[in-house]
Amino acid sequence: MSTFFKYDNFAIMKKVAFYTLGCKLNFSETSTLSRMVESKGFQKVEFDDKPDIFIINTCSVTENADKKCRKIVRDALRINKDGYIAIIGCYAQLKPKEIAEIPGVNAVLGAAEKFQLPDLLETFHKRNEKVIMASEIEQIHDFHHSFSIHDRTRTFLKIQDGCDYSCSFCTIPLARGESRSDTIRNILLHVKQIAANKVKEIVLTGVNTGDFGIQNGKRSESFIDLAKTLDQVEGIERFRISSIEPNLLTDEIISFVSQSVKFVPHFHIPLQSGSDEILGLMRRRYQTSLYTSRINQIRKLMPNACVGVDVIAGFPGETNAHFLETYDYLNHLDVNYLHVFTYSERADTKAAVMENSVPVKIRNERSKMLRILSEKKRRLFYESQLGAELEVLFEHDIEDGRIHGFTPNYVRVSHLYNESLINSIQKVRLINISNNGTVDCEILLTADYSNRRASIGSSLEALNAG
Repeated sequence: MSTFFKYDNFAIMKKVAFYTLGCKLNFSETSTLSRMVESKGFQKVEFDDKPDIFIINTCSVTENADKKCRKIVRDALRINKDGYIAIIGCYAQLKPKEIAEIPGVNAVLGAAEKFQLPDLLETFHKRNEKVIMASEIEQIHDFHHSFSIHDRTRTFLKIQDGCDYSCSFCTIPLARGESRSDTIRNILLHVKQIAANKVKEIVLTGVNTGDFGIQNGKRSESFIDLAKTLDQVEGIERFRISSIEPNLLTDEIISFVSQSVKFVPHFHIPLQSGSDEILGLMRRRYQTSLYTSRINQIRKLMPNACVGVDVIAGFPGETNAHFLETYDYLNHLDVNYLHVFTYSERADTKAAVMENSVPVKIRNERSKMLRILSEKKRRLFYESQLGAELEVLFEHDIEDGRIHGFTPNYVRVSHLYNESLINSIQKVRLINISNNGTVDCEILLTADYSNRRASIGSSLEALNAG
């Protein structure tokens, strides 16, 4: 049954729009919430389609994410000055009263309360007082499953939430609470539901994905248990690990991926600093020696795997010598791209009150150097793959008359647009690197390879043997 309300005696179906800031985890949760909202009879529309209710799912990893939230609120008011604006997500949990004071904001829902959104929408009227609902983070213990679908070609599946680590720069434990996971049994049900929608690739995501297995405060399962189970599931061709901490990326996991049919050879492994002294200040759970050993093991078993790295520039106490140590470490490390974060102070973190703050100008200069290094590494990796025959999952990603997709080892590939290629897996030959940084390809066979389970493994096995 549709949900209506009255403006000037006209009955109008309530239109709801979502805007997501931040990580893959947020996207998976927004997608699930939007489906729940539609099941209640609301109409999901685009953000610029003058919705009656705006839902903004926020991030709080960086200062820019907070500023972005304020900008999106202003944009919403320009689209519909009478629209009802609700803020959910990590920023909403951390700063509910502060957000409620932003002009135009009508409701703020914290980490647990955001999952009550579909039932609360009926009560959202601008004439009411502002709604602020945010439990203390220590009270949040439940895991709420979510996955994206129909939003992108690939699906982001949340398997874990929260974090028990205490990195000195991070607000995530304050915003999402303790580490907790779905069960393998539940995940299998979700995967089958996703497969029924003809999805070919699932990205496993979480706050601390490798910490999967904690339910009701106790560890009863493990990430490797989950991976081995998923490798046997019919209907999904690829599983990709979104990110995994180096201390949780075991030799067993690396060995498993190297032999897996469905788990692709792509790892994103946070580093944050190449200086052991700075890693100590960050309260990370490893040193560079462990990180190096993980990279070496990946290269030993999967020479053509793609490895991405998170790194923070300008952490308090990072001298020029520390930064050059990080730069030199990454320059010589056999990794393929960097996600560079410019350090920004986050309230209620230990790093925010540390001495020897790095001037913002210097932080930005260091970030720029690391991003240039990232582009060089990515190009070298792409060049090493030219001539290879690999399989590409083409996505609904069209630019300048060309369609794009990814190989198992995360090379972004481009081909002349053909609608029939969307959501198909094609065997291609990588030809050359285009001006926009993607790799042009030629299709070797037009048949969809999605039903050939061994194809991903055989292609990369041949590459590694070479």
